Amino acid sequence: MRKVDVHQTIDEAKFNKFHLNVLFWCALVIIFDGYDLVIYGVVLPVLMKEWDLTPLQAGSLGSAALFGMMFGALIFGPLSDRIGRKKVIMITVIIFSGVTFLNGFAETPTQFAAMRFIAGLGIGGVMPNVVALMTEYMPRKIRSTMVAVMFSGYSVGGMTSAFLGMYLMPSHGWQSVFFVAGIPLLLLPLIWIFLPEAVGFLLKEGRKEEAGRLLARVEPSYSPAAGDNFHLVTGQGRSVALVALFQNGRLVSTLMFWVAFFSCLLMVYALGSWLPKLMNKAGYELGSSLSFLLVLNFGAIFGAIGGGWLADRFHLRRVLTIMFVIAALSISALAIKNDMIVLYLLVAIAGATTIGSQILLYAYVAQYYPLAIRSTGIGWASGVGRLGAISGPMLGGALISLPLEMNFLAFAIPGAVAGLAISMVGRSAVHAPEEEKNLAFVGETGKLEVD
Repeated sequence: MRKVDVHQTIDEAKFNKFHLNVLFWCALVIIFDGYDLVIYGVVLPVLMKEWDLTPLQAGSLGSAALFGMMFGALIFGPLSDRIGRKKVIMITVIIFSGVTFLNGFAETPTQFAAMRFIAGLGIGGVMPNVVALMTEYMPRKIRSTMVAVMFSGYSVGGMTSAFLGMYLMPSHGWQSVFFVAGIPLLLLPLIWIFLPEAVGFLLKEGRKEEAGRLLARVEPSYSPAAGDNFHLVTGQGRSVALVALFQNGRLVSTLMFWVAFFSCLLMVYALGSWLPKLMNKAGYELGSSLSFLLVLNFGAIFGAIGGGWLADRFHLRRVLTIMFVIAALSISALAIKNDMIVLYLLVAIAGATTIGSQILLYAYVAQYYPLAIRSTGIGWASGVGRLGAISGPMLGGALISLPLEMNFLAFAIPGAVAGLAISMVGRSAVHAPEEEKNLAFVGETGKLEVD
């Protein structure tokens, strides 16, 4: 009976058509996800005028989807362990695409908020499952880069949302950009056919033949044989007390991670929701103000991929600290009257250093905590970050009546706070050799599989 080390087979595989297929479909789902999330910032200036919304009401509407995202991650993350990642991804795509499409029929702010909350369940639920699926299948040497490439799909979706808003809304109304969100529903049969199930789930369900066929696609040199003994070690089922995050000299670092997550996500979602309205307030027409949102997400693509590249070569703490400082400076500079080219450049830099930093923060937390408490560390940092995300749109609504420069200064302060917090994080935990072997594999999932 032959023993097959599943992790080693995946880790040492060379990038091939199978990996490209996984990357394509996961990135496509993230593009849909990004479109549906960013769409609110696109329609906000029009909604405020049409429904006569106060800034605080508008901020609360923007937070509805983010509330949904928080619950979606809690619901659909564990559900994938029961029914598989593929089914959960399908369910969440149906939820966020279908309900975002229905959002175009909303006639009152209450209806709009309710549908944004439900769509948020799908938006928040799909992300951890797509990230985990990518992490489980990508070769170790390029895993971080491929996950960063996939994450850039979020910004592509945001750019698409802003671009379509510029051209559809003037002639077809704000509803038109929501109707476009229904297109992914037509692709569901293709996603079902081409997106593979996680090999770990197949083995857990006793579907060894399917798992063997998938491994043969991951690594063509492997030929499945009857009686193969698949070695897939798992650390699931352990429960870790929250207090463990503060023991063994980790108190300050854990608190600083929470501060950084809260500040970073507040900054990201405040900008995403209010940037077009702020630029509109500064005197730019709707089309021009939406172009700033497009550029913000364009810059985020370079931040996600470039930040990952830098993190592979320099310490994450140093890279993140510098990125947060640059984010604070670039956002502050938006308050100064400049040429359009300079403004676009500043917005692109802000996108690269805010959304890009968000992705790197997850990687840093995963690398910092040792095996036994890694999942708990990621979960709590992400949860605190979601509170910042929810606060962002509401903060923008509360400040919109202030002078323009005060708004951008308020959005920049969290960047400085996050940079200071990350600079105070202590040295990463020391990992045992067995943990280190698969550390890259669990970077985004928070799980390491052991006997």
